[in-house]
Amino acid sequence: MPANSLFSGFHYLLRGANLLTAPSLRPFILVPLLINLTLFIIATTILIQQFDLALEWLLEALPGWLDFLAWILWFLFALVILLVYGYSFSAITNLIAAPFYGLLAEKVEAMVSGHAPPMESFTQMIPRTLARELKKLWYFIVRGLGVALLMLVFSFIPLLNVLVPIIGLLWGAWSMSIQYADYTADNHQLPFTRLRKRLGRPVFSTYGFGGLVMLGTMIPVINILVMPAAVAGGTLFWLNELQRD
Repeated sequence: MPANSLFSGFHYLLRGANLLTAPSLRPFILVPLLINLTLFIIATTILIQQFDLALEWLLEALPGWLDFLAWILWFLFALVILLVYGYSFSAITNLIAAPFYGLLAEKVEAMVSGHAPPMESFTQMIPRTLARELKKLWYFIVRGLGVALLMLVFSFIPLLNVLVPIIGLLWGAWSMSIQYADYTADNHQLPFTRLRKRLGRPVFSTYGFGGLVMLGTMIPVINILVMPAAVAGGTLFWLNELQRD
């Protein structure tokens, strides 16, 4: 599989999912899966309750002369809601499960490469990984607000409003690549800013990997399983394209 292509990015996630069937990794995905399942039930319940109300408000606010755009707006609105759902579900789950995902990334690296990152006790890993997750979360919030503002402005401009879901997907793909490549980068204590620079080099792999992860997080039930697979896939991405300056 050639490096820096959309297909290599897809391949990392698919191969990561396949790796999770290895018996040696099963103990390290049990806790994250339980966390994912609990949050999935909560998040999906809220989504179902709020979607109809929000859609009704949107259609009522639409001027009568734009009624012909109702179905287009419904589609765009549904896609944006799913993007928010997938992104929020991923962000909250990753914050809680970060130490376990760090362990999973470590075990995947050892299994694939034969070399594990520097050893670290779980008590040392917990505060470091949580601090890293908060740093990432701040990055996502600040940049995400800018992206959300741009999407809001475009949504009121004819023709440009069709770009709204594309902008959201690109931002989501970039964010997912950062999120899931970072577990292995953090295990090697690579600064967060340097990881972002490295992800900017194999840009097609970055968007291919992150885009497929983003799609998976938008699909209820699938999103429970896609996150551990993305951790394993992000580790493969690191080993193949990101670990060298």
